[in-house]
Amino acid sequence: MADSVTAPTPKRNLKTRAPKQSLGKTILQYKYFYLMVLPVLIWYALFSYAPMYGVTLAFKTFNYSEGILGSPWVGLENFQTLLTDPDFRKAFWNTVIISLMKLVTHFPMPIILAIVLYEFSRTKMKRFFQTILTFPHFISWVVLSGIIINILSKDGIYNQIIMLFGGDPNSPLVDESAFRPVLYITHVWREIGWDSIIYLAALAGINPELFEAAEVDGANRFRRLLNIAWPGLKSTVAVLLILQVGQLLTQGSSFEQIFNLYSSPVYSVADTIDTYIYRTSFTIGGDFGYMTAVGVVKSIISLILLWAANTFAKKMGEEGLY
Repeated sequence: MADSVTAPTPKRNLKTRAPKQSLGKTILQYKYFYLMVLPVLIWYALFSYAPMYGVTLAFKTFNYSEGILGSPWVGLENFQTLLTDPDFRKAFWNTVIISLMKLVTHFPMPIILAIVLYEFSRTKMKRFFQTILTFPHFISWVVLSGIIINILSKDGIYNQIIMLFGGDPNSPLVDESAFRPVLYITHVWREIGWDSIIYLAALAGINPELFEAAEVDGANRFRRLLNIAWPGLKSTVAVLLILQVGQLLTQGSSFEQIFNLYSSPVYSVADTIDTYIYRTSFTIGGDFGYMTAVGVVKSIISLILLWAANTFAKKMGEEGLY
């Protein structure tokens, strides 16, 4: 009788899990990375999170002698006053109109400019135009507003040319129908070059062999832009659009630009939430609790806009921000 031979049992390939490293050891291991991030965290902690206790002022009536924490609570009274305030409603709608029109008039411009510059065959000319168009971004609105006022005032170059041809002088800065277009045009002029940089970087990241292959296949310039350049830009455009929509009520209305250009004749069409808060708090002398409530409402609306834009981008097939 043959001896029965027992087949060797195959060894299981068991993956041993590495022991979990403690948080302290992880920080020590990557200490230089954490040191690089530390100044940013400190900045946000001091200037973004620490002042947030002041939001409680929206539910109080500010008392100078008792400070923010000692001021008496009034519940939702400030928010009820806000909803019935005609000046706030006017400032709110001005903010919405100006911000949306800036988004519509400005957002496509850097994309078009980036594509045009990308198509330039001469490198020196491309750098020259990019430098000229980017330079205004580094000039503050205080300086730019002084230049614009000197050009568009009643005695400025604009009216001098109009009078030369027999027209009547009229400054767009004090004309309700012309003031908003001035805001849109000057905003595009200042920001178009700077905002085009990120789109140029996205275009530079597209493999040039794709364009060469399309050209060999007989695709004209428009087809190459439509089928190669635009797909390479789409994700960048989606992310920047989400960010701009989220900051629509803040950066879209541009406090510095409007504050330095507007005056009392155009308050009805130019007074935004930010300028309304400033004028009411520091010029007229309003209640700080009420003004804080205005800021809280603006922040909530911005959060809703950010969520809506991100949701829309995801439904369109893009990744979104989260």
